[in-house]
Amino acid sequence: MTVSLHIHGAAGTVTGSCHRLVTPRGELLVDCGMFQGPKSLRALNHRPFPFDVGAIGAVLLTHAHIDHTGLFPKLAVAGFRGYAWATPATQDLLRWLLPDAGAIQENDVERLNRRNARRAESQVTAIYTKADAEASLGLIRPSGYETWFEPIPGVRARMRNAGHILGSAFIELEVDAKPKPIRLTFSGDLGPLEKALQPDPTSPDPADIVLIEATYGDTARPRFTETERRDLLGRTLADGLKAGGNVIVPVFAVERTQEILDDIAALKRSGALTSTLVFLDSPLAGRMTDVFIRHRAALERSKDGHPFSTGEFRHTETVEQSKAIGRIHGGAVVLAGSGMCDAGRVKHHLKDHLWRPDSTVLFVGYQAPGTLGSLIRGGASRVRIHGEEIGVKARIRSIDAYSGHADRDELVDWARPLLAGLGTALLVHGEPDAIGGLAAALSAAGLAPERSTVPSLDQRFDLEHRGGRWMAIAASAAAMAPRLEAEESRARRDWHNDYAQTLLDLRAALQKAPDDRARRRLLAELHRLLGAENGGR
Repeated sequence: MTVSLHIHGAAGTVTGSCHRLVTPRGELLVDCGMFQGPKSLRALNHRPFPFDVGAIGAVLLTHAHIDHTGLFPKLAVAGFRGYAWATPATQDLLRWLLPDAGAIQENDVERLNRRNARRAESQVTAIYTKADAEASLGLIRPSGYETWFEPIPGVRARMRNAGHILGSAFIELEVDAKPKPIRLTFSGDLGPLEKALQPDPTSPDPADIVLIEATYGDTARPRFTETERRDLLGRTLADGLKAGGNVIVPVFAVERTQEILDDIAALKRSGALTSTLVFLDSPLAGRMTDVFIRHRAALERSKDGHPFSTGEFRHTETVEQSKAIGRIHGGAVVLAGSGMCDAGRVKHHLKDHLWRPDSTVLFVGYQAPGTLGSLIRGGASRVRIHGEEIGVKARIRSIDAYSGHADRDELVDWARPLLAGLGTALLVHGEPDAIGGLAAALSAAGLAPERSTVPSLDQRFDLEHRGGRWMAIAASAAAMAPRLEAEESRARRDWHNDYAQTLLDLRAALQKAPDDRARRRLLAELHRLLGAENGGR
């Protein structure tokens, strides 16, 4: 009997989570996420799945974030006819998130095709549409925490609280096999201890194989009490408002928005923030907040009555309402999506405010390499937004008190019950430095280094029983060539980032040149180099 595990995403990077389990009686996916970050990674979203969609009998979704669920509608369009299983809260969140993702793709494609038409370039199509996403929702079935069920014959599964966002789960599987069942644990994304709204993650039961996220595997973050976290947010917002401009906060629609709203509401009730306009410029985030309210019994703050309650938040629905915020040049806090600044209304607010020295951009979440948010947070002096060059003069600030991910020490503590009997730990969902840091920490905690493995994209592992335990053994030859080479999939920047930076650098060099003659010499040298690269033509 051959059981194999295939890593189709989140390999050396933090997005695109998708893992395929193949057994003699069927196949299933754990997550079906969208790649985010550099364009080379995002291009994978448009390519065919690297497996036979018709062979997939079930999908298990760890949580609602798009980098774990965003390609599920594409899977349905490609012919998947089984069920996707998720917790009830995740199912409710996806009722809004997946159609919104489809609508964003349609809008982006419409904008790109207008540009391509002007350039006489080919038209492109959306990965899937809003209607496709809505149709896929009918395939999702709920499963509560701590309840075993059989997604495909010969495989038992259960969801357990991961403490990451509302409804998040790590998944334990048991595969019928000889000489004994194979136990696999998929961490999904694990939350930190003392998170603002979520209870601490549940401890896992012993397993043979674990796939563990490593987003912050090389980082030990400072611990904040609720009071310390709120004080830090209050001081940062007050400082930004004192500078005279607005404070723009890129936020994710799920969890981060609700955490910030809850803390701002508390700051307002205490008098720490008075007479401050607070806009939630994200229709999706407003709907997500309604889902949180419906599931408030699952929140840590369920005893505090109606969460996020204040009459001073202004929710914007229409584009006109969003544009009206742009006419306010001071005294407002604007929460807008997306959290990594690669889509949504926040890009328009950044165009309005990045060039203003009295404005503040406050980052409260992870910024994947190559995203607009990572470039701004990393100190870029100029960026391109919607094809327009914008100088960065605004005050850039960050707060690392709202992370949704466990840090290195918390990851090790969560994994500790697994280490004694573990056959293989596959380290996923992290950049190379983070994965290396987690591997070292697990080794220090007692896991033999040879039992830690770092998969590459589309790598196959055969599950073999050796020395009294099941282990994941890298196959000698992949069933198909990887969609990206390992170094390309793990790159912090790709050629698209370099191209955008080159355009910015060229413009700056031309502006600094002493006269037009020098500018012509610079352009002539550039054309000479381009000609040499193209065989002298």
